Amino acid sequence: MENKELIRMFRLTASLMELHDENPFKIRSYTSAVMVLERLEQPIHQMSQSQLEKLDGIGKGMAAKILEAVQTGSHADLNRLLETTPEGVVQMLSIKGIGPKKIKTIWKDLGVETIEGLREACEKNEISKLKGFGAKTQQTILEGLQYTEANKGKLLWAEAEPLALDLLQFLKNRPETASAEVVGEVRRNLETVETLQFLISLKEDSHWPAFLQELPGVTPLENLSGPFVWRGAHDASGVKLEVRLVPERRFANQVFLYSANPHWLGLPVNENGDTLMAEAYGEPAISEEEIFQRVSLPFIAPELRESARVLELAKENKLPALLTDADLKGTVHNHSTYSDGAHTLEQMAVHCQQLGYEYLGICDHSKSAYYANGLQEFRIKEQHKEIDRLNQELGPFKIFKGIESDILADGSLDYDPEVLASFDFIVASIHSNLKMDIIKATDRLLTAIANPYTTMLGHPTGRLLLRREGYPIDHKAVIDACAEHQVIIEINANPWRLDLDWRWVEYALSQNVLLSINPDAHSMRGYEDMRYGVLVGRKGGLTAEMTFNAKSREEVESYFAERKKAKGI
Repeated sequence: MENKELIRMFRLTASLMELHDENPFKIRSYTSAVMVLERLEQPIHQMSQSQLEKLDGIGKGMAAKILEAVQTGSHADLNRLLETTPEGVVQMLSIKGIGPKKIKTIWKDLGVETIEGLREACEKNEISKLKGFGAKTQQTILEGLQYTEANKGKLLWAEAEPLALDLLQFLKNRPETASAEVVGEVRRNLETVETLQFLISLKEDSHWPAFLQELPGVTPLENLSGPFVWRGAHDASGVKLEVRLVPERRFANQVFLYSANPHWLGLPVNENGDTLMAEAYGEPAISEEEIFQRVSLPFIAPELRESARVLELAKENKLPALLTDADLKGTVHNHSTYSDGAHTLEQMAVHCQQLGYEYLGICDHSKSAYYANGLQEFRIKEQHKEIDRLNQELGPFKIFKGIESDILADGSLDYDPEVLASFDFIVASIHSNLKMDIIKATDRLLTAIANPYTTMLGHPTGRLLLRREGYPIDHKAVIDACAEHQVIIEINANPWRLDLDWRWVEYALSQNVLLSINPDAHSMRGYEDMRYGVLVGRKGGLTAEMTFNAKSREEVESYFAERKKAKGI
């Protein structure tokens, strides 16, 4: 059992206990255990009970429950709670904007025990009449239900990739297989994935599709399948699967066809009106490169096969040299135990250095983020003293003094100017009052961007993919303002965010706005998310030249100093 599965299990246990009004001390023991487990880097299933008991916040009793969960896949408290809670009520716990106490009221006072019943109660205006609810809460619940339904069976790219690679390995290792490849949304690096698509050619077609019954953890959907297309669903996630049988001689053509936006394939590539779609259906090709050569175009990577602008650049032989993981020289926007991080500042710095980076930008939460142990002014001074000490010890590696300053409702930052001036740089982000229309949200961001202390704009829309929509913003106005005030925009690399959306990267680059691949790491493991930021940056055509943290330590230090001087700070 992986750490994240165990953490989800114990978080669910705490929510169910709250739902049933159980002993608050017992609830707290589970929530504390979750916080401890989130900070662990080593696999929990490899730890003994005595090792678990030595962890701060994990006593003998909780260590025993962890071992029970690892060994059996569950534990007694969770089993008891699930037995006394309708399945639909358990499902309600995953709806954004509604907690266990409100769910209990809906369940007990209205007798609603299913998601369908909850939706019906909202539509009949019954939820708003409950004590402590109101029309606004009812609308929030209804929107949450609609969003959950619309995203049912979808996965984050980061979740879909390992699953797709495992299934691809199964297909490639079959003795019947001549060629196999993953295509579609995964190959195009889309941020969310609804269908895992594969192409396969066989040495002998008579084996088709019988051997697919052996795909692990997959349910066939025979009513949706056809002579040359097998469809199924992954049992654990619900994501759709599609395996398409193609002739070996046309394998490259079909890989190309299913690795691009269909609209993009239909765009003319020359004055004759030729399209890549026509070439894909034309003569068999040895490779995708050959298909591009036929229309006198350089190879275009699958992640770029989206916009007309890319085709224009290809015609002019001006395709960008896309950003790579190796181009990144440092990582900014990271958290430590000074706020809500899992590891100390020193641990975060040393691990960052060990990964080969030249610098770390530490950006713990600011004081308005009280829920995340945001830094009061006196704690900022303590952190800065530690940074100075660590810079002496770890040099030439450097820790830059940053903060993720909350953008308040009026667009101001949540420290006085003299405090803001003590930092090397400031990431300004919205974390509260997320229910805004496009005018309110955009104005709030524009005010923050115009603040001379704002160095970088953090996760511009506040979205959590497949969990909640971001607040609506006028992307063009926000990007234009960043260009005017020389504010960097982050691509938050956390796979739940990937915000700035890749669809706006091209416009940001056209306005000469620097972008920064930021992991928003709350643990040492969080640095691994840098990869996902690079992937979506590449989709928008991001280059190392336009990536802030592709700059060297010396360049970043100079940038911060010169910017503060220019702003009169």
